[in-house]
Amino acid sequence: MEYNEFNQPIGESVIAFKQRSLPKVRALEGQYCRLEKLDYCHQKDLFNYFCDKADAPNWTYLPDEQPQNFQSFMSYIEEKINSTDPYFFAIIDKETSEAVGILALLRIDSDNASIEVGHVHYANVLKHTRIATEVQFVLAKYVFETLGYRRYEWKCDALNEPSIKAAKRLGFKFEGIFRNHKVYKNRNRDTYWLAMIDKDWYINKLEFENWLEARNFDEAGNQVRPLKI
Repeated sequence: MEYNEFNQPIGESVIAFKQRSLPKVRALEGQYCRLEKLDYCHQKDLFNYFCDKADAPNWTYLPDEQPQNFQSFMSYIEEKINSTDPYFFAIIDKETSEAVGILALLRIDSDNASIEVGHVHYANVLKHTRIATEVQFVLAKYVFETLGYRRYEWKCDALNEPSIKAAKRLGFKFEGIFRNHKVYKNRNRDTYWLAMIDKDWYINKLEFENWLEARNFDEAGNQVRPLKI
């Protein structure tokens, strides 16, 4: 604990702190997946997955409504392609070369080295696969090790249990609930707030790497041991 000249406790000193860079990368490589800056080349795959009736439940806690035709989907995807905050990525399955989901970096505060991951939308084919986890590892590594951010946030509707469970499994720590935080889709949202900081990352990273090793998966792609962070 540090104290000032009035004997008051103060925050830990941050020496030679510099503003962080904004995300500008075109592609991030993993073993099983690749994150590509969202572009028009991804629209066909994403339309087929996101606009299918089976995907409808995946839109409940997203800010957008599910597009009902290709024209409305194009408006939806074009807005995200042109956005810099949020900065959107398409998730590419290296085995099939298909775009199977999206996610974004947002609320980018380069002055304070804080950033959020959000707009996470996995096609059903991506859920519960090793790629679903590796995507989050690859993006977190970029945030902490390439961009040098100190804080990485995850926020969701407090009723979105799958999102909360996923965040905790990935090493994000609960920080509180913001009551009446937002109104979306004509309903209230209490926001469940989680975060990972740089000190957490360098502990979590080794467990991610061990879990993602090929020997941790059987021939059917099932994990041998669970991720334990």
